[in-house]
Amino acid sequence: MTTILIAGVAVIDFVFLLDAMPRRAEKYRARDAAVSGGGCAANAAVTVARLGGAARLAARLGADPIGDMIVAELLDEGVDCSLVRRFAGRRSSFSSVFIDAAGERQIVNYRDLEISFGAEWLDGASLGAFDAALADTRWPLGGTAVLAAARKAGKPGVLDAEAPIMEAQAALEIASHIAFSAQGLRDYSGEDDLAASLRNAQSATGAWVCVTDGARGVTWLDGGETRHMPVYPVEAVDTLGAGDAWHGAFALALGEGRPEPSAIRFANAVAAIKCARFGGRAGLPSRAEVEQFMKERA
Repeated sequence: MTTILIAGVAVIDFVFLLDAMPRRAEKYRARDAAVSGGGCAANAAVTVARLGGAARLAARLGADPIGDMIVAELLDEGVDCSLVRRFAGRRSSFSSVFIDAAGERQIVNYRDLEISFGAEWLDGASLGAFDAALADTRWPLGGTAVLAAARKAGKPGVLDAEAPIMEAQAALEIASHIAFSAQGLRDYSGEDDLAASLRNAQSATGAWVCVTDGARGVTWLDGGETRHMPVYPVEAVDTLGAGDAWHGAFALALGEGRPEPSAIRFANAVAAIKCARFGGRAGLPSRAEVEQFMKERA
């Protein structure tokens, strides 16, 4: 089984489906609602597990009821939480998520900034064997630790590069693959020309680089030339977690030995299925569903 080592944030999302985003200080009634685990790294870990991989998650949580909920759901999904550290007297992260009729989302997140940002327990011996690593930018020291382990082991090390990027400068310098969001790439480069920004990022880091741009698809560099792959067209119901799912699927595909274009196509299919389903993490697909989806659209 392909094992993916993942470091970053894990939260609980309180998700509300609305006709339109709230714009005034008054009461609103949701058409549907869900309570679901969330967070870039945690969602990616669940994606890996549902796709048949082994996910090992490193994260920081409070020793509180929210943290209990987060870990319990991850364990139910088959995620290895042995590298999750709980901190006494601290609070785990949670979010209120509003999703409108077009499937777009608005997120209000709480994070306890007093939880230690250290990653001293993520030394080489504790991490075990793995086939690829994935880190988000929400926990720079943890991301740097797992990406350094990937580089030392000669394995793919993927950085999910969301803004603010420069807080994760050390991780940027050692990742073998950097997958920017459009917002993350603009934050990194300070300009709107995404193709030029990719070239600058590759020149500065030496990594393989791409940018995911929602419904506009994925652009990457191949021998200095830009390549583009469109998304699979679906009716978007809920985009929450779609980017996290993309990164988890991409890292898994690299860990399985796929070349980058094939990994992008696979990740695009996973993200498309997720977007067509409501409920955040609940909409993540199985491997069989992804393979059938891709077969029908070949």
